[in-house]
Amino acid sequence: MSYTIEVYRGNQRAERHLGIYALYVLFYPQMVAGPIERPQNILPQLHTRQVFNYENVVRGLQLMAWGFFKKIVIADRLSPMVDSVYGHPKQFMGPSLVLATVLFSFQIFCDFSGYSDIALGSARVMGYKLMTNFDRPYFSKNITEFWRRWHISLSTWFRDYVYIPLGGNRVPMWRQAFNLFLVFMLSGIWHGANWTFVIWGGLHGLYLFVELLARRGKKQLTSSPVFIKKILRIGLTFSLVSFAWIFFRASSVQDAFYIISHLTTGWQYTWNHLSNPEFVRTHLLLKESKQLFTAALLAIVLMEVVHYLQRNPSWQTRFRMQPTWIRWSVYYVGILLILLFGAFNKPSQFIYFQF
Repeated sequence: MSYTIEVYRGNQRAERHLGIYALYVLFYPQMVAGPIERPQNILPQLHTRQVFNYENVVRGLQLMAWGFFKKIVIADRLSPMVDSVYGHPKQFMGPSLVLATVLFSFQIFCDFSGYSDIALGSARVMGYKLMTNFDRPYFSKNITEFWRRWHISLSTWFRDYVYIPLGGNRVPMWRQAFNLFLVFMLSGIWHGANWTFVIWGGLHGLYLFVELLARRGKKQLTSSPVFIKKILRIGLTFSLVSFAWIFFRASSVQDAFYIISHLTTGWQYTWNHLSNPEFVRTHLLLKESKQLFTAALLAIVLMEVVHYLQRNPSWQTRFRMQPTWIRWSVYYVGILLILLFGAFNKPSQFIYFQF
């Protein structure tokens, strides 16, 4: 659709070479689940003769390893914990429901961004540069920023081909609100013909409309110092996104509303029984080895530390300038972490393959 629309609009010259066009449509690294590329980026690269480039191979393999780490060590390790709660939500109380929801936020991010990293990395090894699809979205300070960082290729696709043609933000507020709701309802339907996805999209449309009203009214979240304000805004944004994920993950609307209505239940009871190992094992998602659960949480912390370092674009340059033994030590440690803590006994397909 991107190719057809861009050619129709006159932004892209029609491709006359059948082989090049077929390669563009069937480009395997991103064909199944993105990123959703525009012809202006890919077609010129397909016309360029590719030769072996050591830097591209190194960078590509780094991206692929990082993607496998996020997918196998974090997402696949969290999957059974999340599934045990969302598969039978009525068997759990508030603390488990909250924990499973937070873990799913990281599971879906690591699963999908892991796939995107593998796609970008495999393309880079062959000399092709795909667009970045994720940019540390859980560091966002509001929902608008979140959608500039999450599944960037899809959010920009809806922006360019749906939101802007509807008038975008160059229309009265009521029409802009309608445009936002329509775009995100369509985004929900794109994920599946289920009311859970529609409500998920509608929630994000509502979030953005409230932000629009707040900006128009110049409301401030707090008068605290800048650093504290930033932390509070990041925490609020993550909470709102995680709340919406409940509908995205739940098997039905009924399950989603049950989870929401029971998020505050059982906290005192859980606190009183934390000293009981059997209770902790069966009610706090520790049916697997407690050590592996701890490893998954430590892997999340490691990932977020790396994301924090990525704020400064020069960190990659500094890393490349390190002695060979330091760089290869980091590579070996990363590979060992994947082999030792990856969930190889229960492999699962990428979540976004179902969409």
